[in-house]
Amino acid sequence: MRSSPFLSPARGPGPSRRRLRRPRPAVALALVLVLAAAGAVFLITRSHAGTRHARVSVPPARRHAPAPPVPVAPTLSPTGLPLRRPSFTLSGLGTGAQDPVRIGFHSPPRAGLLFDLDDGRVLWQRNPLARLPIASLTKMMTALLAVQSGRPDAGVLVTREAIATDGSKVGVLPLGRHVRFETMLYGLLLPSGNDAAVALAQNLAGSVGRFVRRMNSAAARLGLGCSRFASPSGYIDHGNFSCAADLAELAHLDLAQPRIARITRTASAVLPFPIKGGKLYLYNNNPMLRYGYPGTTGLKTGYTVASGRCLVATAERGGVRLGVVLLDSRDPATQARKLLDRAFEHVYHQRLGVEPPMPASA
Repeated sequence: MRSSPFLSPARGPGPSRRRLRRPRPAVALALVLVLAAAGAVFLITRSHAGTRHARVSVPPARRHAPAPPVPVAPTLSPTGLPLRRPSFTLSGLGTGAQDPVRIGFHSPPRAGLLFDLDDGRVLWQRNPLARLPIASLTKMMTALLAVQSGRPDAGVLVTREAIATDGSKVGVLPLGRHVRFETMLYGLLLPSGNDAAVALAQNLAGSVGRFVRRMNSAAARLGLGCSRFASPSGYIDHGNFSCAADLAELAHLDLAQPRIARITRTASAVLPFPIKGGKLYLYNNNPMLRYGYPGTTGLKTGYTVASGRCLVATAERGGVRLGVVLLDSRDPATQARKLLDRAFEHVYHQRLGVEPPMPASA
């Protein structure tokens, strides 16, 4: 007779009792574990789904990065002096995408600027505020201070320190003799004489150190926010730097001085000199003048290993005056010519004549 499934099993001893009662706790425990695991998986899945849903629902505005802070113009010079506002304002500085002159150089300069010398309009720019070594472009500041306080017919004593200066020189300065101030100024700007720079600095300030302090004070007063000078010649690279924007300002100030403007447009000069024969022959090392770029008015070259080839070139055509600053350029003469030509022709609509070839720099 079959036993009903609703009846309790027999309570007597035997194998059948062990088979019916012992498995029940294990099965129950297994069922509990399975249900618990399933519940955990369900909760985790719901949690992940909720997280994904929350991420999707975040408004787009919350995911945007905050706008970068607007750069604040410096109030102190690199030497810690209060900066004044420059008298010559460059318009369009820092907006290179809007420059009217576009040129792609195969080997571009490290920094540069093409600008209108009269209204300050920026026509082309590359890293215009980068602080870089400037070599003998330093003499643009030396010359500016010299003409502001030195008389053309004054005598400048040639010291042993001036003669011992390294780098480019006038080279024939007579020790212990006095050289006419204007002759020394030509020696500073045409062959870029470091000996002339030291002699002028000592004459004007009593020592090179005091003159350098005067240079840095003038830089702050003129609003040159990225310029620091370490010598009157620029031969020392350490601590001597500027930027294309400041050098554009200096170019404007230099050419406003008739004495400097007259010298920097001169290809060669014969000057009075206290040696046998009484004359000094000097030649301008500006490649724009040497190779006859039409309308060249200046201004200054520079080179050290740290700075590379540097050039501030200025030119005038049809009443339009333009300037170019090139820092660490492999071929500054050719690049300056291309920039000036493009601006004169396409921005100011000046007809260009036949120009002599401009040899590439060695």
